[in-house]
Amino acid sequence: MNAEQIAMVQDSWAKVTPMGTKATELFYSRLFEQYPEVRELFPDEMENQHKLLFNMINMAVIGLKRLDDIVPGVQKLGKRHVQYGVRDEDYGKVGAALLWTLEQGLGEDWSPELAAAWAECYGLLAATMTAAASEAPA
Repeated sequence: MNAEQIAMVQDSWAKVTPMGTKATELFYSRLFEQYPEVRELFPDEMENQHKLLFNMINMAVIGLKRLDDIVPGVQKLGKRHVQYGVRDEDYGKVGAALLWTLEQGLGEDWSPELAAAWAECYGLLAATMTAAASEAPA
């Protein structure tokens, strides 16, 4: 990611964070509506999951300027996801739901350039997670 994309992602995330769990509720609603097969990967009670997702995205976005600092944590997350039954193809589903959620939350601030920056950001994180997952014991 270039500096402009990082700034775009961080600035737009600052506009989404006041939504808090409303954003994660939108995300999971969309994810399960579009891809009901992934519902089984999540706990029945989702309150803690909402917090985990929000905190993980927040940590990643804040750390974009210091990728070397966040990569180990993202790799650990990818390895843990293997234990939950997450497959490589599930990352695309999550990415689609995330971009949709951001578009809803940002409204008219959403643009093709911002969508591309977020897609690049998510793609980088997902690639790091899937690479680490491929090294994890089954």
